Amino acid sequence: MLKHRHAALRHPRHWQLGSYWMLLAGLGFAVMGACVKAGAARFSASELVFYRSAFGFIMIAAIVIWHGKPLKTPLLAMQMRRAIVGFTALLLFFYAIAHLPLATAITLNYTSPMFLALLSPWLLKAEQPPSRQQRWRLNLCVMGGFAGVCLLLQPAFHSNQLLAGSIGLLSGIGAAFAYVHVKQLGLQGEPDWRTVFYFTLVCTIASGGWMLIDHMTVLRWQDLPLLCGLGLSATLSQLALTRAYRTGNTLTVASLAYSTVVFATLLGVIVWGEALSAHEIAGMLLIVAFGILSTRSAK
Repeated sequence: MLKHRHAALRHPRHWQLGSYWMLLAGLGFAVMGACVKAGAARFSASELVFYRSAFGFIMIAAIVIWHGKPLKTPLLAMQMRRAIVGFTALLLFFYAIAHLPLATAITLNYTSPMFLALLSPWLLKAEQPPSRQQRWRLNLCVMGGFAGVCLLLQPAFHSNQLLAGSIGLLSGIGAAFAYVHVKQLGLQGEPDWRTVFYFTLVCTIASGGWMLIDHMTVLRWQDLPLLCGLGLSATLSQLALTRAYRTGNTLTVASLAYSTVVFATLLGVIVWGEALSAHEIAGMLLIVAFGILSTRSAK
């Protein structure tokens, strides 16, 4: 049965559905980023991770209990690795959003497809490894993408944004490892909801403990719409992303993740009036272009 499941997941029609799920996730993550940036004025990164994760955990747990779905999994160790890596990447990402323009922070986080293109042939054994020519193209794409990173962070080299920019880039590396785990879990037959359940559980416990030790902001009624919007957009996007990586072609889905950059740029301009300089726009375009090319070069 597992063999038939794997065959179905490789069918082109399923790959196309995975692309649609990724576009939906891209829009949702842009909205989530906007909520994080708006909430950063009152809440720390660990607090925002907690409220984002707790909302998702309660939502997924309610669905699990209502439908009586089994939580026991033979892949618990892999689920824990995915959750810990994902939590670390998420914490770094939220910090970058709080200290950088929205589009800049999300673009740095979305260097993940370049790293994913390099990692997946070795970590995803079910997919065909790259040829020597493909490896050269991948290396060139990564070099081009990092040229974009340097252009994007040019002002940060002489300002207090350098730390935030570096953290944003690290979040992209962490996200790539997390997505590899998502794909591996999907190939092993793990359902989307179970992967999201363990991810939100670990994030809620870890960020909640950190928040209690570090700092806890007193909630006001005015905070609830923002925090609910953060939790809802993040949970729905996480479900859509998990479905996209489970049912779609890994690298095609990864290239479509860049739709979040477009949505985030529009939100940054409309809501905060963020203006990007010519070299920042050029850097973003380089990262997006070489990120997409890297996913194609691995095919």
